[in-house]
Amino acid sequence: MTTALAGELSARLLGFRQVQRLAYECAEAVAARLRPGVTEREAARMQREWLRERGVRDWFHLPFAWFGNRTAFVNFRVPLQFFPTDRRLEPGMPFILDMAPVYEGCTADIGYSGSLGANPVQDRLIADLEAHRALILREVRERRPLRAIYEDVDRLMVRQGYANRHRAYPFGVIAHKVDRVRQRRFAPRLFGFGAQSLKGLASDALHGHREGWSPLWSPYRFSDHPPQPGLWAVEPHLGFRGTGAKFEEILVVTDSSDPEESAFWLDDDLPHVRRWAEEK
Repeated sequence: MTTALAGELSARLLGFRQVQRLAYECAEAVAARLRPGVTEREAARMQREWLRERGVRDWFHLPFAWFGNRTAFVNFRVPLQFFPTDRRLEPGMPFILDMAPVYEGCTADIGYSGSLGANPVQDRLIADLEAHRALILREVRERRPLRAIYEDVDRLMVRQGYANRHRAYPFGVIAHKVDRVRQRRFAPRLFGFGAQSLKGLASDALHGHREGWSPLWSPYRFSDHPPQPGLWAVEPHLGFRGTGAKFEEILVVTDSSDPEESAFWLDDDLPHVRRWAEEK
């Protein structure tokens, strides 16, 4: 990336990088406090409290926590099943923490995978996610249609022997756009999602519909267009026999004709990236 572009973007993106790092710091802090018997609801509350103590007052969505086979969304059929339950954590059980705080108008949406003690299956899933991060960046830089990239992620999962679990999300999304959120004195929520964030996403959807693009990256026809410049929260989610793992982080897409400047991950100093580097 050129020095000029790096300087221009770093000023504009600094707030997003800071809130993303704050969210991952929260995930690591809460993961370190998890013990046998803790419920998903308690883990979600730990995330909320940790972030509120550090000034977070608004959310793209409130924190989630999934334990055991819920990390692979086993038998998930309706949106209410995504919300935290009284499922209790047990030794060796996988977990995923997912949170989307808004701080000083900037949004992050992250996913953190781990287990309470050793879990070789989830360790393998996390290791194999590295190839998905590389594939997504490469093909976004090639300006392949989002729908085609989604299909290539699917094919990679099949070759690895896994099931696509982000398809269980509403609209089957692997990613969605995020943006700045106008700060309000009060931050109302709707079904666990911040009203201001939903308003922004709806505005993007309306604007995109007129121009032939969507803020949702899905396997459906409305995502059959090249990557739209902006910030995308990307979350490939692998499943294998009741165990799931994912990462979620921001991908920056620009309108630059230079491939390296056209798309890049907002931050490479994140837990899963460090983990991959340590394992090499």
